[in-house]
Amino acid sequence: MTATAAALPARPVNPLVALDDVQRAYGEPPVLACAGVSLRIMPGELVAIVGPSGSGKSTLLNLIGTLDRPTAGVARIDGLDVDDLDDRSLSALRAYRIGFVFQQFHLAEGVTALDNVADGLLYTGVPRAERRRRAAEALERVGLGRRLDHHSNQLSGGERQRVAIARAVVGDPPLLLADEPTGNLDTASGAAIVELLHELNAQGTTVVVITHDAELAGRLPRRIALRDGRVVSDSTGIGEPR
Repeated sequence: MTATAAALPARPVNPLVALDDVQRAYGEPPVLACAGVSLRIMPGELVAIVGPSGSGKSTLLNLIGTLDRPTAGVARIDGLDVDDLDDRSLSALRAYRIGFVFQQFHLAEGVTALDNVADGLLYTGVPRAERRRRAAEALERVGLGRRLDHHSNQLSGGERQRVAIARAVVGDPPLLLADEPTGNLDTASGAAIVELLHELNAQGTTVVVITHDAELAGRLPRRIALRDGRVVSDSTGIGEPR
């Protein structure tokens, strides 16, 4: 390394998720489901957002995933202010930059694992043959390379969740949002899914897990606890706004 190169300052790493006093109200009179959340999630983090039912977890997932817009405050995802984007731009942001995994697997019945995953690229303009090639790679990545031609009803619950995760990461999004990913699984299958999320994170994907399961949250390096729509604790404070 030259002296000149050594003297150059490190390039700043920008947050992948930046929320500043974000609120989301519903109904009339309005009820705050998200009551002023400020946090930062940096690239490469593995985070659990944990709290009981009614704590605001699902609302926060929708805001981070751009499925909803804040009533007040600023939400920036991958550097983009959600309020500055029209619906088409938000759809593009979700298609290319965010992967979603839900408690219900949402796999198409009568369709192979390969085609379920390939459908994750359906709205990106990728040709069918390339979609299927990438889908096969994604299924290999989650350990289902030998189950490409199996239908949903031929797979166990844990395998179906792996297919759902493969579909979420087939486009290689930098951010993966997993909503109660082990909620419908037995203990052994749930542990395997948590291990898989660790592996995906080690490969560079930023992973945010929404859960009410304190045991699951305890297995992740950062835990953000919600109650009544507010952050009540953050185990590390990494990336907190300053």
